Amino acid sequence: MPALICDSQTLKELGFPTIISYLEKHALGPSAKQRILELRPTNNINELVQNLKAVQEIVSLKRLNIIFPALDFEELTQEIQLLGITDAVLPAESFFRIVNTSVLINEILQFFELNPNKYPLIKEIFRDCTLTKELINSINKVLDRRGIVKDDASNELALIRQKMKSLKAQINRNFERELRKWRKENILGETFETFINERRVLTVQSTYKRKVAGSFLGSSKTGSLSYVEPLANVALNQELDWLIDDEIKEIRKILQQLTREISYHLPLIIAYHTALCTYDFTNAKAKLAIEMNACLPNIEKTPQLKWNSAFHPILRQNNQLLNKKTLPQDIVLDKNARILVISGPNAGGKSITLKTVGLLQVMLQSGLLIPVDSSSKASVFNEILSDIGDNQSIDNELSTYSYRLKRINYFLQIASKESLFLLDEFGTGSDPDLGGAIAEVFFESLYEKECFSVITTHYTNIKIKAGQLEKTMNGCMLFDVSSLKPLFQLSIGQPGSSFTFEIAKIVGISEKLIKKAKDSLGDNKIRFDQLLSSLQKDKNEIERLISTNLLTEKKAKETIAYYESMNEKLNQRLQSTNSSIEGQSRQINLGKKVQVFIERYNLKSKKKGVNDELIEEIKRMIIIEKSKQNLKKSAQVQTTNKDKPLSAKQQFALKELDKIKVGSKVSIVSTNQIGIVDRIKGDEVHLEIGNIRLKVQKSKLLLLD
Repeated sequence: MPALICDSQTLKELGFPTIISYLEKHALGPSAKQRILELRPTNNINELVQNLKAVQEIVSLKRLNIIFPALDFEELTQEIQLLGITDAVLPAESFFRIVNTSVLINEILQFFELNPNKYPLIKEIFRDCTLTKELINSINKVLDRRGIVKDDASNELALIRQKMKSLKAQINRNFERELRKWRKENILGETFETFINERRVLTVQSTYKRKVAGSFLGSSKTGSLSYVEPLANVALNQELDWLIDDEIKEIRKILQQLTREISYHLPLIIAYHTALCTYDFTNAKAKLAIEMNACLPNIEKTPQLKWNSAFHPILRQNNQLLNKKTLPQDIVLDKNARILVISGPNAGGKSITLKTVGLLQVMLQSGLLIPVDSSSKASVFNEILSDIGDNQSIDNELSTYSYRLKRINYFLQIASKESLFLLDEFGTGSDPDLGGAIAEVFFESLYEKECFSVITTHYTNIKIKAGQLEKTMNGCMLFDVSSLKPLFQLSIGQPGSSFTFEIAKIVGISEKLIKKAKDSLGDNKIRFDQLLSSLQKDKNEIERLISTNLLTEKKAKETIAYYESMNEKLNQRLQSTNSSIEGQSRQINLGKKVQVFIERYNLKSKKKGVNDELIEEIKRMIIIEKSKQNLKKSAQVQTTNKDKPLSAKQQFALKELDKIKVGSKVSIVSTNQIGIVDRIKGDEVHLEIGNIRLKVQKSKLLLLD
């Protein structure tokens, strides 16, 4: 695959350095910051997709608030250099940094152990790292948590520090004795004591300095105070200095031995450093993506660009600071429409739309997520070049137009089916008629090369040509004709008017001058521009009506849905109320019957069997009530299952029911009561069960003979 062609001029014109400045702020270490400053787009699709998906994984982690070890580390560049040198000695703070790095790597690797088969691309960054405590344990034997060499790091160091401790105690005792003595003599200054060269000395009034035996170490700026080391401590401080020197030498020996031991782990330390710097770089991209509300579009192998709700990130950030709304753009370039020609008035948003295409494509091919809808599609181009603005070449004494001709000619030389060119104010800079003719020739050549392009122009012939060629399309920036204000929205399908005369009128140019200008033009050209203006006005009105109708339809559907929901709730409530009323009525009637039975029950009579008839009547009533309830439940089940197909067993049962006749012996399925059929009326069967007569549906009976 050939190297990507995207020169510094293109990156500058599209605003890529500003994106780099945004990104750099999110990096922690100098290595990641340097990689960001050197970041350039690539066309290596496999590597690019891998990097983009890694960024997407980190974004996913952050948006889901999944706890990942905090990226808090200091780079090990100096340590790695020294560990590669024989007999080098790392300072204590270097070992402290190595321990912190090893602890962080272990936490990250433990995160992946707790989340197996998740976040494979983040895990890939740490593929050469090993979870181990060897480095930590080796260093912790020698250094404490403050990064200071421990007393027991060697026997010699322990002995030296024991002597130093004893000596310091003796020096302090001597000094306190001398201090008390000379305070009584009132020859000391107000502060009594101070430190000179880390030695504790007396602050003596200079008039009495010869009275104090000891070593004179200096005086105050005014000369009124002299600093004297008591004689009792002079030799002791000298001995302490020798012990301090011995301590330094012993610590160096210990650290040299530790450096030699740690150097065996140099490949692992390099892996730690590399992984953390790479993660820092990738993590900065993820932070920027969250800041821009960016995502990863679907990457296709076939050259194309289909962006839904695409935002220019710099414009949106600037507008947010000003509390202004930024409108997204829907932009499509594919094999059926490779070239988009955007026209319309100045300051209407043509250039920003073109730069949105270029900047987002450059960002994507630099491994950055872009602010588009997740349904968008993108691909990788081999050439991304732009020609935007005034690029006069002073060195080569080329005018703006000459320079632009030379650059477009270069585009034609390298153009291919995988090229993306961005041309702003295409063909301008020369005589309009001659420039338009040259521009048309270049336009046709770009079309023949089958490259992808976004072009902004005011030339009528380019707009017409874009409408004639099969795989090109016109687009215009929408304009409010009534207020003559740009809407900053791209509309595909027709060219746009420059609204030259309309804008001239609104800014105060007299009708006389405007008419004179119109008279100097051909009728066809004026009519063409008027037609474009009229078409755009009509299109704006149609889109407004469509939008209004869609909104009305949406509201109507929401209203219908609301009332249907309310109706369903009312029906359910009514059904529940009716059921409750029916149950209460049945209970009342049953209660009345029971009350009658109670009143009829004879408690006073001692005659045997006086209440037998009443009890039998109560039993019959209970049987009838149970039968009614069971029949009601069966009816509900039948209603629920009425649409279900009958099983073979059910079909056999139906055939058996047809055999039921007057005099047949049957059983009620729900209660197992046995009775004789007295009469049959349609599906209703009259039964005699002892002295009780019941009406039962035929489907609730079972034929016994």
